[in-house]
Amino acid sequence: MTILGIPVLTAITFLPLAGAVVLCLVPRGEEAWIRRIAFGVGVLDFLWSLWLLQGFVVGEAGYQFQERQQWVPGLKIGYFLGVDGISLWLVLLTTFLTAIAILSSFAAVTEKVKAYYACLLLLETGMLGVFLALDLVLFYVFWEGMLIPMYFLIGVWGGPRRIYATVKFVLYTMAGGVLMLVAIIALYFLGGQTFDLTQLAAQDFAPGAQRWLFAAFALAFAIKVPMWPFHTWLPDAHVEAPTAGSVILAGVLLKMGTYGFLRFALPLFPGATREFAPLVLALAVIGILYGALVSMVQPDLKKLVAYSSVSHLGFVMLGMFAFTVQGVEGSLLQMINHGLSTGGLFLLVGMVYERRHSRMIADFGGLWGVMPVFAALFLVVTLSSIGLPGLNGFVGEFLILSGAFGARPWFTAFATLGVVLGAVYMLWMFQRVVFGVVTHEENRRLRDLTPREYAVLIPVIAAIVWIGIYPDPVLRRMEPSVRAVVLRVNSAGRPAADISPALDSASAAASPVAAAAGGR
Repeated sequence: MTILGIPVLTAITFLPLAGAVVLCLVPRGEEAWIRRIAFGVGVLDFLWSLWLLQGFVVGEAGYQFQERQQWVPGLKIGYFLGVDGISLWLVLLTTFLTAIAILSSFAAVTEKVKAYYACLLLLETGMLGVFLALDLVLFYVFWEGMLIPMYFLIGVWGGPRRIYATVKFVLYTMAGGVLMLVAIIALYFLGGQTFDLTQLAAQDFAPGAQRWLFAAFALAFAIKVPMWPFHTWLPDAHVEAPTAGSVILAGVLLKMGTYGFLRFALPLFPGATREFAPLVLALAVIGILYGALVSMVQPDLKKLVAYSSVSHLGFVMLGMFAFTVQGVEGSLLQMINHGLSTGGLFLLVGMVYERRHSRMIADFGGLWGVMPVFAALFLVVTLSSIGLPGLNGFVGEFLILSGAFGARPWFTAFATLGVVLGAVYMLWMFQRVVFGVVTHEENRRLRDLTPREYAVLIPVIAAIVWIGIYPDPVLRRMEPSVRAVVLRVNSAGRPAADISPALDSASAAASPVAAAAGGR
């Protein structure tokens, strides 16, 4: 499949880069045209990414739309792209949220407008490359390359402590990235001098090598997730980032860590994955409870939402390391759900900040009477975040908990407390911001949503409701690829006769669970 004669994955990945180049040619004073061009590129890339749904073969576990060219033949480094049921929805999430983030910043960004939108588009190319690259060196280039535009988005357009936040973010990420690079080079020599993921994933490395390589990859991905105790860069980055930066950071960048585990760590090192599973699960449960408890005491709206990500992504790791079909499906679905619900929360916080120039919960109250439409949409996104049945968060959490309970009952039991705590801190926050009487005169003059803000929020709300009511199209496309990863991990070091019954049992459980969640 091609777009204008260009292979589809290349076109989707590099259209934002081309858009950034076009922006550089627009005269500096034409800010209105700069915004229109950036948004047009974002929307066009999202529409192009929808072509993948049209041509995607449901029921196939392998990589589709593959593009392969030699890049550095002497080292067997290739330009190798592909998409499967795991990466498909993350690509769509990236293009969708980037277009939304661009539109959301039309009124908020008034300085260095050209550079701002060029950075957003460059960041989109980096994120898409991470989700589509199947050569480890190419993946690493995109992984590290996306740090540059994110560094400038926070460092130039961020808050008062933006330099501290952006340096901390880059140093944390690069520290893990360097170790991952060492592991990639080691894989090259251990795997027959190839960086091709499909070839490396078909090999069985020695247990000792797997442990060290898994540790190196896992540290890089754990920092990006971020898992406790590698999470400390996240609240600073979120609080200081502009609204669009927070939306992209929470909605997409954090998923690069969870995606890395699912795409690389699990299939490349299945034996080590099983050995390290108790440690990863313990850190995930700690993150779930820690993130919820810390969120509960935050006075800053943005910091509360930031710490909630630590808790929510702990559930993603719980489902993934349960090694059951429905647990991993729930984990992948929750990556998408978190991008929509938390991205929506950051958009709403940004809108009220533009009006009030404050994010302190104590500065609000009584907004339902002043901004009723804003309050109603805020309620929908809040309920999505806590997993209300009928909205997207419920489907993901239900699959994760049901899939993990049979395999990891004690970890799941403790993690369930995080669901309760999540409802407590989110609803308490909503009560203090929206209900009650107006206690600050400045809030009486706040205007409700503008037409542009409707255009920003309505697509997000629509996606939240659609997945909550009818998740079947999403789950059907991811299931074969998820099943292949689960089989790979569960087969590590076990006789073939022991593998099929366990996988069949997990699959049988998955069908009624998914049917209950959305008519599957």
